[in-house]
Amino acid sequence: MDRVKRIEGTVTTPKGFLAAGVHCGIKKESLDLALVYSTSLAAAAGVFTRNQVKAAPVQLSRQRVPGYAQAIVINSGNANACTGLQGLADAEEMARLVAESLGISPEHVLVASTGVIGVPLPMERIRKGIEVITQALGPNGEEAARAIMTTDSFPKMAAVQVEIGGTVVTVGGMAKGAGMIHPSMATTLCVMTTDAAIEPHLLQVCLEQAIDRSFNAISVDGDTSTNDSAFLLANGLAKNPPIRREGEEFARLQAAVDVVAGELSKLVVRDGEGATKLVEVRVKGALEHTDARKAAEAIATSLLVKTALYGGEPNWGRIMAAVGRSGARIQEDRITISICGEQVVVGGVGVPGAFEAAAEKLKAKEVVISVDLGLGPGEATMWTCDLTEEYVRINSGYMT
Repeated sequence: MDRVKRIEGTVTTPKGFLAAGVHCGIKKESLDLALVYSTSLAAAAGVFTRNQVKAAPVQLSRQRVPGYAQAIVINSGNANACTGLQGLADAEEMARLVAESLGISPEHVLVASTGVIGVPLPMERIRKGIEVITQALGPNGEEAARAIMTTDSFPKMAAVQVEIGGTVVTVGGMAKGAGMIHPSMATTLCVMTTDAAIEPHLLQVCLEQAIDRSFNAISVDGDTSTNDSAFLLANGLAKNPPIRREGEEFARLQAAVDVVAGELSKLVVRDGEGATKLVEVRVKGALEHTDARKAAEAIATSLLVKTALYGGEPNWGRIMAAVGRSGARIQEDRITISICGEQVVVGGVGVPGAFEAAAEKLKAKEVVISVDLGLGPGEATMWTCDLTEEYVRINSGYMT
């Protein structure tokens, strides 16, 4: 197996991982409590929101990684954010109760939450839920993926395999997210698992690099949450020679984690609240990567661009305007823009007759906007979606 192979799977596909999802009563009917468990102690990495307002579970979990962990408990329907000292105590209690039920150390339990901000957790319900969920652990990870959903319309799962040191290693994952999605780490909740053997500090490097190329390259609405968290557990049960330094074996694992993170992040954008199109924004020809990233982000987050895409209108002027205000170094007369392969701008000027052809291609559910700045080797790619009336409807009554 010379390269990464995509397979059907989720967080429980790697050896030694179990998961469950149950309804404990935080939400009226839907699954709202998830648990991912490794049968042996695992190296653990985590990346969290850059929002200065951080939810209690974020504050707790970021103290425990990089390091070792054996379980991750996640509730949906309540963010446990802006809940003061009681919120921190509740997050710690969630970890302790899971640890006691599984017979592991509380320090080896990570915690995440998602949902409405500013409401105390219904701990009596969660206590009962933890009693149930630790007994429900099994090899099917789909219910756990469903239990972390909020406004998502479908569960997000992915898995791959790659050969490391002559051993087949598996990486699996699940994520949630449809709104409050923007590249400021991690823009969602994500749990990835692998049966690879690797040192915790290298696992942290691996996760950070994967997130930068995936969850930090997507945007739905320009907002980020107080709760964004991404975790990666590696329990070593594949029995590959342990990865202790960066090199060929590390690069193989990195490639596998990159694919899983990339698949999950694109599913998040595809499920953007009210979205009808998945949009890939490619920028090349920048003086350096940072300029390309600035231009790509300006296009991907432009409300005018996103609404035009929803309406099927190839309004390239909005794309040019976004590039111009992005802060990237440009020369207007060297810019080329294509929409779904149809050139609409050459040398900074619109191509006559291209509007109708581009509009026809915008009927597709997957759209590619390509911009060539014509200045240098820098390039960047981001993923976004269109903006519809449904997004407003969902977010104008989120708490009711």
